[in-house]
Amino acid sequence: MKLLTTANYKTVKGEKLGYLTGILYLAPAKISGYEVCPRRSAGCTAACLYTAGMGAFSNVQQARIKKTKQFFEDRDNFLMQLRKDITALVRKAKKTNMTPAIRLNGTSDIEWTRFGIMEEFPDVQFYDYTKVLKRLKQPIPKNYHITFSRSESNQADVESALRLRFNVAVVFNKLPETYLGRPVINGDETDVRFADAKGVIVGLTAKGKGKKDLNNFVIKVA
Repeated sequence: MKLLTTANYKTVKGEKLGYLTGILYLAPAKISGYEVCPRRSAGCTAACLYTAGMGAFSNVQQARIKKTKQFFEDRDNFLMQLRKDITALVRKAKKTNMTPAIRLNGTSDIEWTRFGIMEEFPDVQFYDYTKVLKRLKQPIPKNYHITFSRSESNQADVESALRLRFNVAVVFNKLPETYLGRPVINGDETDVRFADAKGVIVGLTAKGKGKKDLNNFVIKVA
């Protein structure tokens, strides 16, 4: 079973910029029986885009649950397949004259630096979002870009991430010009976060269930 998805609206945006992107989508939260989002809040759990797009189909959801269970129950074979998928993407990127990029936490927040994947593929640009602040304080591979994510319950961590010079992704009902004194860029235009300027807020507009947020996960801009 292939693990990486290369054909959806997020990857298409990257292709227009010359990046061939593969995203690993697992079953978020504890849907699979295993927790993959250790710092999730009530707000981000309720607003999760797990069922958006192709994720609305039960066969896709079941495939993501299967992948997640394999990660926890048969990790060696999971990582072997992941390496095969990355190798295939690199080969395809070379043939199409594109730059390979990988997002391993499409709908999860796993500490992938534990497995040495980035070091094995130094010519691949890896990137992710995370709500786990301690990961920003640990050594990060040069080809791994991390954007911190705000929730309704981690404002102190947001401010710490900014002091550590990491960009922060924030969900708004509509994008303001600035937030916490930082310029807000439109993060919906592309998912290639590693191409963002430094010192900015990555503004994302509420989508799906997030439009009905009652947890202050979505910041309301007048």
